[in-house]
Amino acid sequence: MPRMLDVSLEVRAEIGDEEADRLLTGDDAPGSYDCTSCRTPGDPETDPTSTVLFVGEETAVLAFAHAGCIPSQVVTVSEAELQGAVRSITGDSPAAPEQPAAAGEVPQSVPGGQAVLGITSGLILINGDLHPALVVEPTAPIARPGTTGPGDDFLPLLIEQGFIPVTDTEQVPSALEGWSVLLAGGQLHAVLQPGAGGGPQASWWQAHQALSVTDGWRAAVNKTQRVLVYAAPVGSIGQQPREDLLRDALDKAASNGKLVAASMPLAGAAGA
Repeated sequence: MPRMLDVSLEVRAEIGDEEADRLLTGDDAPGSYDCTSCRTPGDPETDPTSTVLFVGEETAVLAFAHAGCIPSQVVTVSEAELQGAVRSITGDSPAAPEQPAAAGEVPQSVPGGQAVLGITSGLILINGDLHPALVVEPTAPIARPGTTGPGDDFLPLLIEQGFIPVTDTEQVPSALEGWSVLLAGGQLHAVLQPGAGGGPQASWWQAHQALSVTDGWRAAVNKTQRVLVYAAPVGSIGQQPREDLLRDALDKAASNGKLVAASMPLAGAAGA
């Protein structure tokens, strides 16, 4: 019997008592699996294991993860994200690149028009410890809803959501309640924000195709269980080819008052 398997109450509610019991008795549980977060092998007979249910508009996928990587949970995603997660889980996604920071630009509905949010992943050294980080920068000014500009309200809008202005990059940003980062199949799929009216989390940023991260970034996030998310207005950071240059750009943006940040757990882990 896979005694190390955890099926949370919310997963049980989605899959039903019969299927949950079959998992717990070993009838439907895998003999082994690749963790949906870190992509390393796991065995529910010997490793504390979480059931993670990805739910889209039309389909749902049950995956397994080390309990130390992700707690058992239901993660609500778009159908496109779910298909990307399936490709990642089944190993059909491209391998992670070797460069220290991977970048992706994904169309996103943002206040004021058809801007593109660029996201770069990298490791940030703070007080001697490496922290997994994402740096978000739009490709155009972001106007407040209901206005036409020409001002850029990207940072004020994020501050209203709970992001904190950064003046010192040697300090770990404070946690932001209700936000999280979705990592599935060892790849980045979305940054999630609180749902309207207390509903399920919704995508603030989502990848059309899962964004690969380095092995070092993945190892760091599995250790900390949190991601530092920095954001800056258009033209503040740029696409930096190395992590030291990325850090220099963050330091410059902070000194110019053009950087906000927050610390976020992996998807669904807030309060766990």
